[in-house]
Amino acid sequence: MLVYSVIASLDGYTADAEGKFDWAEPDEEVHAFVNELERGIGTYLYGRRMYETMVSWETVPLAGQSQPTRDFAEIWRAADKVVYSTTLAAVPTANTRVEHHFDPDAVQELKAGTTANLTIGGANLAARAFEAGLVDECQLLVWPLILGGGTSVPDTQEPES
Repeated sequence: MLVYSVIASLDGYTADAEGKFDWAEPDEEVHAFVNELERGIGTYLYGRRMYETMVSWETVPLAGQSQPTRDFAEIWRAADKVVYSTTLAAVPTANTRVEHHFDPDAVQELKAGTTANLTIGGANLAARAFEAGLVDECQLLVWPLILGGGTSVPDTQEPES
């Protein structure tokens, strides 16, 4: 199953007009809830920008961190990751490969060949997966605030590179 899981504002934005999403940082209770959603993920599919946002989970020091933070780091590190990018030649994280174009047939084969769930991250990449009919489930966590603009859920503008 391919899951699109996203934190969004009440008016449907994943980032504000400046590209910031610090408003969506979860507290420990929400982070623990998200971790439970993530436990079934075997592979993360990322656009370049989302991958670059998430890459810090590879090396974040776990000492002194909250239990939800430590749990998420372990979940993320253990999962496979596929980064769709026309500009990245290599990636610094384990269990990660780069694909230079999004191939819906290859994603369908990946879905069929695993018992674990896949998740897709990055509004532009998710839009392509929706257009190809690949997304099986949406997990939308809505923050009670209005941003008034930014990156929408999902963004169907130009693809990530």
